[in-house]
Amino acid sequence: MAVALQKQRSTQTGRQKDEKKWGQQKPPVYRRFVQGGLAAMAGGAASHPLDVIKVLLQIQGEGSAVPGARKLGLFQMGQKVFFNDGVTGLFRGLTASLLRQGVYSSVRFGVYDSINDSFRRMNGDVSKELPLWEKVISGISAGAIGAAVGNPADVAMVRMQADGRLPPEQRRNYKNVFDGLSRIAREEGVLALWNGVVPTVARAMVVTASQFAAYDQIKETLLSTGIFRDNPSTHFTSGFLAGFVASCTSNPVDVIKTRIMNMKPGQYSGPIDCTIKTVRSEGPLALYKGFVPTFVRQAPFVIVTFVTLEQIKRFYRYLDSR
Repeated sequence: MAVALQKQRSTQTGRQKDEKKWGQQKPPVYRRFVQGGLAAMAGGAASHPLDVIKVLLQIQGEGSAVPGARKLGLFQMGQKVFFNDGVTGLFRGLTASLLRQGVYSSVRFGVYDSINDSFRRMNGDVSKELPLWEKVISGISAGAIGAAVGNPADVAMVRMQADGRLPPEQRRNYKNVFDGLSRIAREEGVLALWNGVVPTVARAMVVTASQFAAYDQIKETLLSTGIFRDNPSTHFTSGFLAGFVASCTSNPVDVIKTRIMNMKPGQYSGPIDCTIKTVRSEGPLALYKGFVPTFVRQAPFVIVTFVTLEQIKRFYRYLDSR
């Protein structure tokens, strides 16, 4: 009997060690890219109508010939788009958004996790949580690389979203993201696909560091209290708070990026020129144009992205354990 009990305890201990090891196992590198891209595409699709409204709010008043013209708010802009273009107007540029997230966020998530793993190995303990500053460095690096790779799709997305505010004779009328990319390259040159790459990279560095590092740090803090568990409600809360942090830090850069991508040839010489002209003609608060829709868009994007990512990871862990 004693031998049987000892054998049972040994089996249970071995099982616990296996479960602990399973929880600490890292997925193959390619899987990090795929999981992040799929999760971000879900987040991008869920928040796309708000992204369309955000872009239109950020560029209203730009080059306006009517000084003091009434500016529309979040709901008024949404109503205008809906009444003028219908539901499809709120999803203008969705194909470009999905392509952008599939490229941009795949790289962000893959690079972020890989750099974090490098930090853990350097620290000598792969199971220990990283300090916030190391997560921020990982986020900055991942955002810069992802933005540089995904900039062409970002240019096409912004133009497709902003097309509806132009007079009919001036609209670009891209059929889809691939038509937009090919026409931009053909009509304006390949380098036009990287219009706004400097502010895009700057914004991505800020946004990725804010979203990823804030999400991880907030989630770890909540779990450390012993009140929260590693479940969708905790992921939701962490994503909501991370979305607010990212909105506060990224809005000024986002405004400049949007205006440069949507500019007519020669309108701005660069991000600094765009910033100066924007502040001079519209005031400093113009850099926070669209903050409410930015947050309203960031929150669901971050929430859906990270909740989806956690479930995808959980599903793959289940498959790996079989």
